[in-house]
Amino acid sequence: MSRVYDRVAYIGLGLIASSMIHAGRRAGLQGEIVGTARSAETRAIAAEDGLCDVVTETAAEAVKDADLVVLCVPVGAMGAVAEEIGPHLKPGCTVSDVGSVKRAVIEAVKPHLPEGVHFIPAHPLAGTEHSGPRSGFAELFENRYTLIVPEGDTDPQALARLERFWAGMGAHVELMEPEHHDLVLMVTSHAPHLIAYTMVGVADDLRRVTDSEVIKYSAAGFRDFTRIAASDPTMWRDVFLNNREATMEILGRFIEELMRLQRAIRKGDGDLLHEYFTRTRAIRRGIIQAGQDTSAPDFGRGHGQGQSKG
Repeated sequence: MSRVYDRVAYIGLGLIASSMIHAGRRAGLQGEIVGTARSAETRAIAAEDGLCDVVTETAAEAVKDADLVVLCVPVGAMGAVAEEIGPHLKPGCTVSDVGSVKRAVIEAVKPHLPEGVHFIPAHPLAGTEHSGPRSGFAELFENRYTLIVPEGDTDPQALARLERFWAGMGAHVELMEPEHHDLVLMVTSHAPHLIAYTMVGVADDLRRVTDSEVIKYSAAGFRDFTRIAASDPTMWRDVFLNNREATMEILGRFIEELMRLQRAIRKGDGDLLHEYFTRTRAIRRGIIQAGQDTSAPDFGRGHGQGQSKG
């Protein structure tokens, strides 16, 4: 794979950024790699490990002469970062992101970018419950989808270049409208995370009564809830605050479905329950057939591995 960008700047050096660095370096997609993070400790680790060719103290320094700038910070911080880097961006460069919400990111970032800079939001549907500059690995995006969410008159050459970059890291690349993205991700990722956080919270209350039996006797279903609920709390706080409309819509539908199952259980309606579980089982089979998971024990994941990024 030939080089796509000569100089790439990563703002934020957590799981996604570090995985992009490893994957892009392995495939020869990027030349000089510049990175920065808000935390001095994170910057020190990145410098010590040689994660980046250059580690800067500020985002403004990092983006100088960059051909691609990737915002890998929580959704709630993107507006402030865009404001900081705007005056320092090279004409013709591309600014992208990896946020789980798109409409709010577009509204926060776009006003701060100068004319001649291409803003092309993106969202890789891959991750684990781990975070930090040492959590990334080159294989994270292989056979996973990355949604690119252009808006308005996006330069076709800049768009094709970003698509090539993500494809080179092993991702399946598709284009999507911002509003549709936010609704789809609320169903497939955001709502399941909210439910997982709630279920683990309920279990925590129960644990106080049962003297740690919830932890001791956790079955596979609850263990998967706890894996999902271990995801970065700052990121998920910002996701829900910046995707409120879709959150409320899907939560309303979820409550309706939950009440429907509650009535069926109360009435002893085994036919409805069996039909419902058969339909939802088919969805799981569809995910496996699409190559987005495996039917192997423990979902084929080794210890510490998982897919919990939204």
